[in-house]
Amino acid sequence: MSPLDRKLLRDLWRIKGQATAIGAVIAVGVLLLVMMSGLITSLDETRRAYYERYRLADIFAPVKRAPQHLLAELAAIPGVNTVEGRITGHALINLPGLDIPLRAQAVSTPDFHTPRLNDFYLSAGRAPSRERLDEVMLLKGFAEAHGLQPGAVLDVTMNGARHTLRIVGLAQAPEFLYTTAPGELMSDDARYAVIWMNTQSLAAAYDLDGAFNEALLSIGRDSQPQEILNAVDRLLDPYGGFGAYGLEDHTSNRFISEEIAGLRATGSAVPPIFLAVAAFLLYIVVSRMVEAERGQIGLIKAFGYTNLETGLHYFKLILAIAAGGAIVGCLLGILAGRALVDVYLLYFKFPFLIFQLEPGSFITGFTVSVGAASAGGLLVLRRVFRLTPASAMQPPAPPHYKQLGKMARSIQSALDQPSRMVVRRLTRQPGRMAGAIAGIAAGMGLSVAMVGIMSGFNEAIDLTFNVVDQSDLSVTFNEPLSTTSLGNLRNIPGVMDAQSIRTVSAVLRYGRNRHLGAISGLPPNSRLYRAVDRSMGTIHLPTGGIILAEPLARILNARVGDVLTIAVRESRRPTLEVPVAGIAQTLLGAPAYMDLDSLNRALGEPNRMSGAYLRIDSAQQSTVYRTLKDMPTVAGVSLKRDARNALQEQMDMGAGAMRYIMLAVAGIITFGIVYNAARIAYAERARDLASLSVIGFTRSEVAFVLLGELAVVTLVALPAGSVLGYYLSFAVAAGFSTDLYQIPAQVPAAGYGAAALAVLAAASLSGWLVKRDIDGSDIVSALKARE
Repeated sequence: MSPLDRKLLRDLWRIKGQATAIGAVIAVGVLLLVMMSGLITSLDETRRAYYERYRLADIFAPVKRAPQHLLAELAAIPGVNTVEGRITGHALINLPGLDIPLRAQAVSTPDFHTPRLNDFYLSAGRAPSRERLDEVMLLKGFAEAHGLQPGAVLDVTMNGARHTLRIVGLAQAPEFLYTTAPGELMSDDARYAVIWMNTQSLAAAYDLDGAFNEALLSIGRDSQPQEILNAVDRLLDPYGGFGAYGLEDHTSNRFISEEIAGLRATGSAVPPIFLAVAAFLLYIVVSRMVEAERGQIGLIKAFGYTNLETGLHYFKLILAIAAGGAIVGCLLGILAGRALVDVYLLYFKFPFLIFQLEPGSFITGFTVSVGAASAGGLLVLRRVFRLTPASAMQPPAPPHYKQLGKMARSIQSALDQPSRMVVRRLTRQPGRMAGAIAGIAAGMGLSVAMVGIMSGFNEAIDLTFNVVDQSDLSVTFNEPLSTTSLGNLRNIPGVMDAQSIRTVSAVLRYGRNRHLGAISGLPPNSRLYRAVDRSMGTIHLPTGGIILAEPLARILNARVGDVLTIAVRESRRPTLEVPVAGIAQTLLGAPAYMDLDSLNRALGEPNRMSGAYLRIDSAQQSTVYRTLKDMPTVAGVSLKRDARNALQEQMDMGAGAMRYIMLAVAGIITFGIVYNAARIAYAERARDLASLSVIGFTRSEVAFVLLGELAVVTLVALPAGSVLGYYLSFAVAAGFSTDLYQIPAQVPAAGYGAAALAVLAAASLSGWLVKRDIDGSDIVSALKARE
């Protein structure tokens, strides 16, 4: 080992505290990069394998009623590989002890063969027998939420008739990874079920003997999906087709894709911030080390080492810290990614897991971390190259104390001697103080942004369920009813107010952009559910125009005044040309709103509603629930508190759970930055502090000289960090937001206070650690250091 390499090891041991703190910051950045990359790759690969193994369809074509012979014509479309017809329908499950019926989707299984498309994974029991018409399989998540096992009996209402069915198996399926009731966005295993029955049973229940109401198609890789969709629609239109759509528009797949996209956005935006902070810290540490070791650099060069060899020595120091942090980050990233994938396995109901790491993430994380650290180090190495042995072996020129400003001198005259030392240190080296302030401000900025995200998630839930939706429950009907039915709902004992709504499925297009969603028709002066602007004021819906939510306007790239082409997928399926009349603020989903009367006129069905929002007396809620349960026109009832709890759980388990990790990471980084600032200041002033001890200063006074500087720097950094965190919160909020939910960048006053307390706590702990070193330092060794 060369002498310089031995010196490198000694230097690393001497600054082990600082090196560990900087390495931890780098490790955190690489950890997030590797963890997010592995998580995204694993979810994507598990989804792909699940879809392939159980043959998930590429195209879904719902229809009112189509004869079985039409399947042969669908199979003859160029590019179509496989066609399967099936029966689906809405159902209600009545469980003992529950006043509200739970919604379900009934799905047929072939009588004589396994499904060629959209197969299921049998997790318990067996499939329904062809001979037993009362046997069903139940979605595993719903069964577990209610403690149902094979052998249990279900009371199910289908097409207005009640059936007693026996559970013989529990199943999972790729098309039901994320299950939501019609008209809802939040998945809740306890409130929505899927029932599999043989075709003969469902055909009898829904009066579809010899017919199907949904066609499933798989297509070739080189086929043209849009051409096939158009051909399918042409064949099914005479039979009441609702519009075929591809897998990308399937509800379950869309939610998973959004979750992966959110993870990808977070993974690409946040880790570079941590790596940039680490590079800045390395620059400060190494630059001050070079300044402190001027004499050693001069001696090294005097003994014949070249500029390149000397510079390479300090560059190795940078690489050792950066590489060590990157390696630790890679290992921890694997563990963290594996743990989070298990969470998503439960969240999205995958029956198996393919954990797969992305090799490129290790290379990227290692390269980026070392590259970022090296970039700051190269700036320092220029000083090493410029130093000649003669100039390096001379101590730097002492600071000129008389250059202090008049204000600084007047302040010092009112201070005691230790305080004057602190002021002189701050005023005579403003560059170093600015660097320390910037580092601590960066740490606080991260903390402020993370606290803002925590508040943003809570704000999204509060505004959605307390401002936009002021009802207690919503009712969905089997088919659109006359608006006069609203009076029947108002007459139910315990109902205090009711508001009608009509929701229709539609494809919205503007230019080349399209979105498969829904239009909500709201009455004038909506009270219980309304469209709101940025200030949360009610938007009065105009006649003949449409109001788009901000996320939907971004998807379509549409502005006020643009004319949308809307292909309605229900009723008579008209195609409408509607101008955009305004933009609404929403934090959940991407809705579109129209005036209820205008929407009904456009559909050619005046005075119709598909559901209602109710506000009820909590003392009579059981009466309201039982009355709604006995109404044959009611397809489902959704309680707002259940939807709110489902959203909260989803935000805590999905990509939103990352905010807790980010908050912990921000705290670690903040401590690392503050601790580094304290250690660097101590390393620079070790001899000065030892001298003060010799001339009679007490240990407390010596510590005050150093820690007073840290206290002033920390306090000055707090407002700067607050401003940085405010702007950083917008970038982080955008990374967490998806089409499913939008997180506002909102940092409450308490958030700034919490971040400031975290920085002050980190400063106090760092100060205590440094003071402990001061108290245990060897005064003689410190005084032997050459000035």
